[in-house]
Amino acid sequence: MIRHFAPVLLWLALTLPVVGQSVPDDVVVTTQDGAVEVADEWDDLSERATTTIADGVASPDALARLRADLLVWRDRFEGETDQNSARIDILRSQIEALGPVPGEGEREAADIAAKREQLTDQLETASAPGRVAQATFTQADGLITEIDNLIEAERAQEVLRKGPIPINPQNWPVAISTIGTWTADFMRELGQPFATATARAVWMARGFELGLLAFASIVLLWRSGAWLGSLRDRIARDEGENAVVRVTLLMISLARLILPVLGLIAVTRMLQLMGASGVRIEAATTLLPIMGLIVLLARWLALQALPKRETAAAFLPVDPARRSEARWHALMLGILLASAFAVEEIAPTSANPEVSRAISHFVLLAIGGLNLLRLGQLFLAEGKVAKGEESEGFWGQVMRLLGRGLIVVAIAAPLVAAFGYVNLGGAVLWPSVLSLALIMLIGILQGFVFDLYAAITRRPDVGRDALTPTLVGFALALAALPVLALIWGVRPTTLGEWWSRFMRGFSVGGTEISPSNFLTFAIVFVIGFMAVRLLKGVLRTSILPKTSMDTGGTNAVLSGTGYVGITLSALIAITAAGIDLSGLAIVAGALSVGIGFGLQTIVQNFVSGIILLVERPIKLGDWVNVGGVEGFVRQISVRSTRIETFDRQDVIVPNADLISGIVTNYTLGNSAGRVVLTVGVAYGTDTRRVEAILQEVAEQHPMVILDPPPLITFDGFGADSLDFTVRVVIRDILFKPRVASELNHLIAERFLSEDLEIPFAQRDIWLRNPEALRAGDAPDPSPETT
Repeated sequence: MIRHFAPVLLWLALTLPVVGQSVPDDVVVTTQDGAVEVADEWDDLSERATTTIADGVASPDALARLRADLLVWRDRFEGETDQNSARIDILRSQIEALGPVPGEGEREAADIAAKREQLTDQLETASAPGRVAQATFTQADGLITEIDNLIEAERAQEVLRKGPIPINPQNWPVAISTIGTWTADFMRELGQPFATATARAVWMARGFELGLLAFASIVLLWRSGAWLGSLRDRIARDEGENAVVRVTLLMISLARLILPVLGLIAVTRMLQLMGASGVRIEAATTLLPIMGLIVLLARWLALQALPKRETAAAFLPVDPARRSEARWHALMLGILLASAFAVEEIAPTSANPEVSRAISHFVLLAIGGLNLLRLGQLFLAEGKVAKGEESEGFWGQVMRLLGRGLIVVAIAAPLVAAFGYVNLGGAVLWPSVLSLALIMLIGILQGFVFDLYAAITRRPDVGRDALTPTLVGFALALAALPVLALIWGVRPTTLGEWWSRFMRGFSVGGTEISPSNFLTFAIVFVIGFMAVRLLKGVLRTSILPKTSMDTGGTNAVLSGTGYVGITLSALIAITAAGIDLSGLAIVAGALSVGIGFGLQTIVQNFVSGIILLVERPIKLGDWVNVGGVEGFVRQISVRSTRIETFDRQDVIVPNADLISGIVTNYTLGNSAGRVVLTVGVAYGTDTRRVEAILQEVAEQHPMVILDPPPLITFDGFGADSLDFTVRVVIRDILFKPRVASELNHLIAERFLSEDLEIPFAQRDIWLRNPEALRAGDAPDPSPETT
């Protein structure tokens, strides 16, 4: 089964064009007599495909080639389904312009009836090629589906096929003998360049090129790691929170991964130049770079996800004391996976391929199961440790789930392989290993995106909380889903089929929805949204400041422009995308009833917000009092209004309360307001003089309005003073506390200069029996002497 994982390494092959038989330019044509026909080549291909499917004896490779031919034709038929679409739309519009078809018992004018019949015939003629193309497309799609089912059935049968039983002792001598024979033959082929003088002369004549390759392979395989490791150690000292350093370290680690692979390629080239040949040499030279890449990649993933440095961030939350063991098991799994690839290439060249393949894979699965079992136990232990902590979070659950899954796979895969189901065991264990590697790779790439964003923006404190790298990391996770499907045996052609069906769209309530519709909608809506923002900016900066509107009116115009503009943008985007919402009208009507009850308060506040923006009983900057909440209006939205109190606290008031409740707006009509002060003077003071002094003081203040003039009233005779009230109107009510304080200072200073007394509160105490208090305080008579 390991050979089925090779497409994972060739994921980009999905983007290559399919090479099949040639297809005529016009697959659906209209003859001179008006008949619609399909190309003869399609009839031959469809008949051959139907016969092949019915026989059921074709090999998977033959079925794959037949499928490729059908796929080319299906794509052409799909392109022909919208033939004459512009003409069809025009004819339908003309027919609709004639009005509805008369009902039973009704008649219409003869000329209109004739015109309707003529347009209907033209519509049928224009629609015929597209209908034929659609029917043929459906036929081709059905044939492709049947071929896919046959291939999948063949693959399932291969996975469940029972081979030689590895635990049977009789098979082991055969496998050992086969491996020994293959090794001896490989050594013989490897020694061919040295066997004869002629062979030696061939590679010695290429001495300079071989020496250069040998030098390059030594440097790349041996010294590159040491040099890059020394550079990494010097840079890692300043790692800490420095995102630039972390990005640099990752680049160095990638170089340590790639350079040794280049060294292995140089070694294989040396073998080819030296003249080593043979089936086994070809298999070895093909496998050497691939196996080296797998092992080095496993080591790189383990070091990045479970770093040696305790200061470095680990993608897998494993305790630093256990990371070394986890890295070892990950490296061993990489070595075993590379060996499994080698078995698939080497076994067919052996004398007894079935037995040697079964024994070899069983040994690898057993050792791999042990490593995977221990790795699962480590993850499960870390998850259980995190379970008791308050900050367990998401990763604790993931580690426990991952650990249990690996343990189950580690036990089940070698067990089923021991009884002859080697393919099934490999189809369970190796995809699990590759899935774990993919998870580690996505985590490493996401960390790299965060560090790269922090390095570019020079904001390491917000790198992992920013929206842009988070979205990129989410996109990486989505992009990994097709790779994960390939790992678990989904064919690239099946993925391509899923993608084609997704791009063709789906129907919801009679409305066809496809990614192209969403893309068109998004582009048109974004353009409209940007145009609305541009219009609001022009209104705010260039047009509205030149009008006589106040701040509230300006805010109302801008808000209304925004709501109307966004609504129009959405409607235009829906129309441009070709989304017909009429089929969803009934569903929307039914949902609106339930939503209306659930969102009644929100809708009420929304409508109230619209009323506030239109009538403008309050505006930005007004001093209001709403239900005991007093402060300045700072923001008016469609749902609520934000009021900033004098304590600098923000109070969110629902708009419905502003419409239905009592609101005091101190600055609605104008900013003027009244200040009231009370003043008391001592009894015996000339009241007319006091009134004149208070009038002068009030009129002298610059904030006091003289029309109407200040009003001074003598209110009456208080318990301790003669009481006066000063009532003045000031220009700006926002300065009320300051003006009141300044007037009090002026009154106090003027009374002091005029020798007018502001009395203290006086209280008289009356004693009921003062003589008793005096008798009680008299001293005791002195005692008589005897």
